[in-house]
Amino acid sequence: MKAKKAGASIFVMVLASVAFFTLSGFDYSKHSIPLDDISDGGPGKDGIPSIDNPHFLTVAEADQALMRNDDRVLGFVFNNQARAYPIKILNWHEIVNDRVGGNPVVISFCPLCGTGMVFDANVKNRNLKFGVSGLLYQSDMLLYDHQTESLWSQIKSEAVTGPMTGTRLRLLASTHTNWGTWKIKHPHTKVLSDQTGYQRSYDRDPYQGYKSSSRLMFDVNLKDSKYHPKEKVIGIELGGKTKAYAFSELGRTRSPIKDIFNKISIQIYFDRKIKTAVIKDSKNNELPSVVGFWFAWYTFHPTTKVFVAEQKQ
Repeated sequence: MKAKKAGASIFVMVLASVAFFTLSGFDYSKHSIPLDDISDGGPGKDGIPSIDNPHFLTVAEADQALMRNDDRVLGFVFNNQARAYPIKILNWHEIVNDRVGGNPVVISFCPLCGTGMVFDANVKNRNLKFGVSGLLYQSDMLLYDHQTESLWSQIKSEAVTGPMTGTRLRLLASTHTNWGTWKIKHPHTKVLSDQTGYQRSYDRDPYQGYKSSSRLMFDVNLKDSKYHPKEKVIGIELGGKTKAYAFSELGRTRSPIKDIFNKISIQIYFDRKIKTAVIKDSKNNELPSVVGFWFAWYTFHPTTKVFVAEQKQ
């Protein structure tokens, strides 16, 4: 009798779990991460609306109506076409489905991890359209694609549930910088307009105070106290190995920093004044990298190498 009751209880728990994930609107029959590690971020599926028909401004128009020189942007260049996506807009939408240089791309930004990442949206010869799931994995956003309802981890850069599980997204090189610097380097850049079709206070930061606090809104499985949890780092993956360069370390040495990582020569350029870092190869090509908070980089890459600046004599 007790065995039957125990079995019934387990069955009810399983049903409850299935009901939760089914109600979330995604397919969890196939997955590569523990489902218990998926957190409900609150807004629900598409509660944070992606920008699917982006409109753009010229530099002159943006200067007049939208941007200040110290506003942060996620800059991206593809096939000689430059785009600037203001962080103050990405804070409210997190995903922009765009086409740049004739190629479909998805611009993703997770305010909780400080990570802005641009991906090629052509996956297995399909142009995928992405949305905001409202769910999180290790405090990082989970995107979903409209075609298969699979969930994709931004920092892992791969699908973690659904039919696409295990499929990787191709990370493209992008730059976290300020508007004043970006427009000088790319005078013909287009700038994402605040005419998004939604009423939002784009000049108000909904995460005010979060970046300076050591507290996380959602817990993670792995932590490291080497740096403040929200210390900005630029991380790179080469040949399956990863390395992080904390901005505080970069600020203690002269730029560019020449490094050999996984037998590959790279250079890290860091501008202390505008707090901008990029990584280039030996031919001066910008390499895909991830700029974000230390806690986020570490929890996804616990075996990461870490750059330490040499002590000045």
